[in-house]
Amino acid sequence: MLESIQNSTKYIKSRIGDFEPEVGIILGTGLGGLVNEIEVEKQLMYSNIPDFPISTLEFHSGKLIFGTLAGKKVVAMQGRLHYYEGYSMQQITLPVRVMKLLGIKTLFVSNASGSLNPAFKKGDLMVIEDHINLQPMNPLTGRNDSDMGPRFPDMSEPYKRVLINKALKIAAANNINCHKGVYVAVTGPNLETKAEYRYLRIIGGDAVGMSTVPEVIVANHMGLPVFAISVLTDEGFPEELKPVSLEEILATATEAEPKLTQILKELIAGL
Repeated sequence: MLESIQNSTKYIKSRIGDFEPEVGIILGTGLGGLVNEIEVEKQLMYSNIPDFPISTLEFHSGKLIFGTLAGKKVVAMQGRLHYYEGYSMQQITLPVRVMKLLGIKTLFVSNASGSLNPAFKKGDLMVIEDHINLQPMNPLTGRNDSDMGPRFPDMSEPYKRVLINKALKIAAANNINCHKGVYVAVTGPNLETKAEYRYLRIIGGDAVGMSTVPEVIVANHMGLPVFAISVLTDEGFPEELKPVSLEEILATATEAEPKLTQILKELIAGL
C-alpha cells in the first residue's frame, strides 16, 4: 500500500500547492453539514485521486475538502469508506495515512451509530472514550513499515482524554445532550438482531456502528491524536426493539448535526 499512499499524496499536493492542513476530519453518515462551516479553498473528488478508494454509498459525496475552519487549516473527508463496501482494511484507512503525510496533527472522526445504553437516547451525542473491535480484519495486518509506525502500537489511550474532557464541557455549556461511552465496531451492513444487541451491551458497549475503529487504529499507529464522536441515530434496546430504516437514520443524523458541528468547531478553535 505504500506506493498507493505515495501516489495519492503526490497528486493531492500537486493540486493544493503550499496549503498544509493541521486538522483532519472524517465525516460520518448524514453528517456532512460541517462542510458548510469551512471556508473552502479546494475540493478534490476521490475518483480523481490516483489509488484513492471511492465511496460506493449514494449518501456519501466522496470529496476531500480543503479550507479553514475555526481559524485552523483543515482537510475534511466528505464521505468515508467501510469494510462492508468490499474494500480491504488497508484501503479504508489509506486516507488517514495520506492526511498524515499532508501534515495533519490531529484527527477528528464522526459517525452515526445505534445506542446500546438505555440512558443514551436517539438524537443524543456520544463522545467515544474507548472501543471494542469486532471487525474481522485489522488494518495493521501484514508487513509493518516502521516509517509509518511501530509493529505493536500502544492503544492505552486511543482517544485523547484532554479532547474528550473539553468536548463534554463544550456540550454542557451549550445545553447539548452528550455522553461518553464505549463504541463497538461491527462489520455490517445489516443492523443487529435482538440477541446481538443484548450481547454487545453485555460486553461493555454503549453504541454500535460499522466504521471508525480502523481509522483510529491507523491514526494511533502513526502517532496522531484522535477525537471521535457519535450521533445516536437509533436505539438497540432488545426489550423494545423496533424496525429502523435508512431514511430514519439519515433524518436523525441531519437533525443532530448542528450540535455535533458546534462541538467540533469549538474543539478545533481551541487546539
